[in-house]
Amino acid sequence: MNKVLILCLAIVLGGCTSTDPYTGEQKTSNTAKGAGIGAIAGALVGMAVSSKSDRGKGALIGAAIGGGAGAGVGHSMDKQEAALRTKLEGTGVSVIREGNNIRLIMPGNLTFDVGSYDVRSQFYATLESVAIILKEFTQTNIRVAGHTDSTGNDSDNQTLSERRANSVGQFLITQGVMSGRVSTAGYGKRYPTASNDTAAGRETNRRVELELVSF
Repeated sequence: MNKVLILCLAIVLGGCTSTDPYTGEQKTSNTAKGAGIGAIAGALVGMAVSSKSDRGKGALIGAAIGGGAGAGVGHSMDKQEAALRTKLEGTGVSVIREGNNIRLIMPGNLTFDVGSYDVRSQFYATLESVAIILKEFTQTNIRVAGHTDSTGNDSDNQTLSERRANSVGQFLITQGVMSGRVSTAGYGKRYPTASNDTAAGRETNRRVELELVSF
């Protein structure tokens, strides 16, 4: 069993490096990471469902199948990330890759007027661009989260964050994104990313985030 796991680990380590086509450097790609994770998971499943005498063979088969599936997810998210970065360049929206998930951070001052939960008309084109990509890459769920700073009443902040998240989610749905893929939630002031002691920090905390989760 130990030899099988060592072999699977070698598959993972061997597959987690690739050559950057621009610099020629060896680096870990997200596609390769997905393949590695899939290979390990597949190997464990293959061992679990095989008889004791066939566990080695089952692990290798499972690793191959799982590695291929993981690589496919990683490759799809790589393409989606690249498309989003191209579409959103210069809009003020940040694109952050986290494993096989992608997070879009939309500053509140760009998305909404002060105290309002209606999406600003100036931001329509940006959200329309996001919707175009989401409709092209359908193997993700979209979690929309609203956040506020610490100014004002907690209850009002919670309600505002929920309504802003819902406004963004509904906008995407009106653009043709399937409603079953979209969920919304508001978190008020609970998850700041900067200090609320400064005006700049409070502005950073007033945001809507879209998390694109692969499935």
